[in-house]
Amino acid sequence: MAWALFSPSLNLSLPHTTKTNFNRTQWFTTKTSRAATTRRTTSIRANAADQKQPKDKDEDTTSGFSPFAFVTDNPSSREAIQLPESPAEDGNVGEMLYRIEDKGKEYGSYIKSGEFIWFVRETGSAESRRGTIVFLHGAPTQSYSYRVVMSEMSDYGFHCFAPDWIGFGFSDKPQPGYGFDYTEKEFHEEFDKLLDVLGVKSPFFLVVQGFLVGSFGLTWALKNPSKILKLAILNSPLTVSSPIPGLFQKLRIPLYGEFTCQNAIMAERFIEAGSPYVLKLEKADVYRLPYLSSGGPGFALLEAARKVNFRDILSQIAEGFASGRWDKPILLVWGISDKYLPQSIAEEFQEGNPTAIKLKLIEGAGHMPQEDWPEKVIEALRVYF
Repeated sequence: MAWALFSPSLNLSLPHTTKTNFNRTQWFTTKTSRAATTRRTTSIRANAADQKQPKDKDEDTTSGFSPFAFVTDNPSSREAIQLPESPAEDGNVGEMLYRIEDKGKEYGSYIKSGEFIWFVRETGSAESRRGTIVFLHGAPTQSYSYRVVMSEMSDYGFHCFAPDWIGFGFSDKPQPGYGFDYTEKEFHEEFDKLLDVLGVKSPFFLVVQGFLVGSFGLTWALKNPSKILKLAILNSPLTVSSPIPGLFQKLRIPLYGEFTCQNAIMAERFIEAGSPYVLKLEKADVYRLPYLSSGGPGFALLEAARKVNFRDILSQIAEGFASGRWDKPILLVWGISDKYLPQSIAEEFQEGNPTAIKLKLIEGAGHMPQEDWPEKVIEALRVYF
């Protein structure tokens, strides 16, 4: 009933349809897009006014943490807090979609696998001498976050794939009840099919990051240890003590969740809330695009968040990768400025299997180190793999 209430343009008169994507929700995204830009400009001005200018090279510097220094020193986030050249968006959804609809699809193509179409980024080739790396993103983001890392890793001789999970990014967003219900089991089954279609040969290197579908990537690894050569985990919930962000808690509230999932700026705000940086507008556009162009990604996230048992999943992960149950090498690449998951989560997880798990801390990076500071992630993965 809630689907009909909050998606008035949804056509429920096609019982013979096996799969459908959701229609636009322009009334909500128009309002949130205008408000987002206003808040972004106000916040940036306030932050910039509060920051001190960097010292000259000849002056003495302290060893304390300086968020502004990281912004200016980080090649991936330099100018991230600078004011945009253009004024606030006019809020016209059609014009915004036209401006950004072709953004963010670097290295990507659409792949038919089973009943669904995945959007998959690929760099390198099957003849790459050092093997294959598969990168899996978390919710509510997309594979776009790995674009820099996978591009550089292919230069080091790896064949790289980074898919958008079903329901996320530019992949299909099937309506629950029409062939996909957003359960852990179904995500695993469709991922297995995709690996076959892509011709990924086992064992391969696996990189996982993030909440919800990121956790499903880790439970898939636990069920398929023979397919994994080495595992790298970027900031992800790994223990039963891992906090669950407010976004996922809100999504589980009846009615309130339906409104929350249709917030077009949800993904970019989630990323910024877990990071020491503000996304540049060109990056925010890409994370916003799926939620702006259709109601499907929001409802897919809503369904997945309500189907998952977070405590059970985290218990599986903590116990499954513990000593005596997992012996493959694991590298934790951890952004220490993560506002969602403190460094203590990584340390607690490492204590469960100190022989197999190595911890690499990334200073100046937050919840998505592959977005915040990809150069340091690349170096860590290059040495590890």
